[in-house]
Amino acid sequence: MNQAVLILIKPDGLKKSLTGNILTRLSETKLEIVAAKIVRVPRKLAEEHYKHLKDKPFFEEIVKYIQGELHDRKKVLALVYWGENAIKKCRELAGATNPEEAEATSIRGSYGRITTSGVYENVIHVSSDESEAKREIKLWFEPQDIIVELYPQKEVVCKECKRTVWA
Repeated sequence: MNQAVLILIKPDGLKKSLTGNILTRLSETKLEIVAAKIVRVPRKLAEEHYKHLKDKPFFEEIVKYIQGELHDRKKVLALVYWGENAIKKCRELAGATNPEEAEATSIRGSYGRITTSGVYENVIHVSSDESEAKREIKLWFEPQDIIVELYPQKEVVCKECKRTVWA
């Protein structure tokens, strides 16, 4: 069964120049990258991404973390991988959320750490299941950003859209 999964290489992964290493590891899955972009994460996107953790005491810190405020790298690399059992394959490669519990051969086990304040710097995000993948992909990407049609789409006409274009 083909699935889509959102992968985020987080600001700590970018700061440590781990992008190539992580992408090489992910290539072991034999999945296809169907979308990719560098994103400066606005607070609203960070809060929506982590809304399931809103009541946790570390919510504010995790929002700052994904925005890059803790690492002086105010960006993430957002990717959509697609193929058979994509979520399972990517989650296995990523390892446990807690880097200290992750297998040493996993991405988080190899590159993650827990800060003295208790933040899991685990360098990568992988959607947990199909419903979360769908929610997250729709948060991070527009339909035209993805080279396959993952979910139903529709065209809308905007009369007064404001957008930035090249001068």
